[in-house]
Amino acid sequence: MANLDEWKLMAGLGIFLFGMLLIEESVRSLSGRAFRRIIRMYTDGRLRSIGSGFMVTALLQSSSAVSLMVLAFVGAGVMSMENAIGVIMGSNIGTTLTAWIVATIGFKIKIESFALPFIGIGAVGLIFFRPATRPFFASRLLIGFGFLFLGLDYMKGSVESFAETFSLERIPDYGLWFYLLTGALATAAMQASAATIAIALTALNSHLITFDMGAAMVIGANIGTTITVLLGSIGGVQAKKRVALSHLVFNIVTGAAAIAGLHLLVRFIGMLVDMNSHALTALALFHTLFNLLGVVIFFPFVGLISRALVWLYPEHRTVLTEYLDKTSPEVTDAADAALRKEVGHLLQECQLYNLRLLQIDEKLVFDEDTPFEKSEKRKFTLEELYENIKLLHAAIFTFYSKVQAQKLSESEAHEFERIIYASRNIMNSIKNFKGIRLNMEEFDASENPYVNVQYKQFRKRLVELYHGMFRILTMGDRQKQYRRLLTTFVQIEEADDRFIRNTQEAVAEHKIHEMEIASLLLVNRLFTQACRMQIYSLKDLLLSQEQIHDFDRAMDMKEIIDTEKVKPPQAEGDEAEP
Repeated sequence: MANLDEWKLMAGLGIFLFGMLLIEESVRSLSGRAFRRIIRMYTDGRLRSIGSGFMVTALLQSSSAVSLMVLAFVGAGVMSMENAIGVIMGSNIGTTLTAWIVATIGFKIKIESFALPFIGIGAVGLIFFRPATRPFFASRLLIGFGFLFLGLDYMKGSVESFAETFSLERIPDYGLWFYLLTGALATAAMQASAATIAIALTALNSHLITFDMGAAMVIGANIGTTITVLLGSIGGVQAKKRVALSHLVFNIVTGAAAIAGLHLLVRFIGMLVDMNSHALTALALFHTLFNLLGVVIFFPFVGLISRALVWLYPEHRTVLTEYLDKTSPEVTDAADAALRKEVGHLLQECQLYNLRLLQIDEKLVFDEDTPFEKSEKRKFTLEELYENIKLLHAAIFTFYSKVQAQKLSESEAHEFERIIYASRNIMNSIKNFKGIRLNMEEFDASENPYVNVQYKQFRKRLVELYHGMFRILTMGDRQKQYRRLLTTFVQIEEADDRFIRNTQEAVAEHKIHEMEIASLLLVNRLFTQACRMQIYSLKDLLLSQEQIHDFDRAMDMKEIIDTEKVKPPQAEGDEAEP
């Protein structure tokens, strides 16, 4: 008695999956932007969204990839929940094309006659065409199709001799639920329903299973595809969870309807196709029909399902502001005070981000957690912190716009403009720090001692700046704040000059290479600009209009040479700072 060649079966399955991966990646590289544009733009309305989902999945050969695109677009707020459900329904129909290709081509002709030429021609293309070009990806696409059918041939060959001596009576009567579960688990494990369907078609072709068993495996494969989207929604926004649940509900209900009406569907297919001689085509037709059945069942209820999902996963609005949500923009005096405090809060979060970016212990600057982490009672990642800072800035600007809609005097309007300038300078500062993050990590890991020392100097400069800014904020006298701001600005300029001189000396002594010179100079420029902008933000938040004018004039005329020479304007009776 011939035995099943398990290793050949596994090798065939691996080659098949690799071929599917190559096809998906190649088609996405050739037309990925077009696919995303279709999903994003051509999904206005239920029918259009179903059609777009069908077309993109049929071409891309991956319903999981399309579903993940939908997750991303819904999460970004550029696709409605109703249209997302439509794309998912269309995607389920589009994925049946794989079964048609395998059933009508894979088992009908001698595979080697075109699979091997595909692989050969594609391999030659990979050698002669430059990587990341369209001909290169077209060559990968050819190889993908070659591997897909070669893997299918391996699976087919591994069971043919076994099937000759195998009888269906030897299989225990587990019932169709066993094959349904097998299809679902296999798809969840392999993350590819096409592979599970190919296995079912191979087994059906070799008479290892009956048509009903194969149909149950196909239904299970459909349900198993939901695992990819469910995993993609973990930890995501509420909108992503709605999409994942709608995908799961659609596939489970469709599968349940197909199982319940299996005998009717099989009888109907038997009227269209000779199931004895064209069993594979019949199974591909079954795959398409029960997905169409799901669309027909769900189509009238898309709106209702969408509303139910919104109710089940409501949006949880996170309040990032500390002061603005408690203040009416109509009361201008209160709005002015709240806006200044909120921009001060923005500065705090910006400083925390910059400290963490340079791996500096924030306890050197802050005595307690900043408001974001105090309210959430957890530490944010750098990416989360940056996103929240952007959202806070947006809330500040929105509040400012509401205040501008009130009847303001010229002086009041000017004061609010200064506050928003401070907010913008803070955001420009943090953007500079975000831009030098990778360079700073390279400096920290560099084997060049001089570069390592400069990394430590950047960290030291930042801590000294924040200590100086903290002292300015705790001063109750504007004259003292004015003097200290000028002093701190001079220190920033002196640190910049010192860095340039040290770098020139290091170059002359051949302590650093050309690329290191370019990186160090760029980082220092952005770092210094960021420090200046934070001082500018304090200037606009803390000083009077006259002091701001004097500060700006001093900057323009470059009158600041030494901190001891700084003489701010004093009101009569004021005492000079010792």
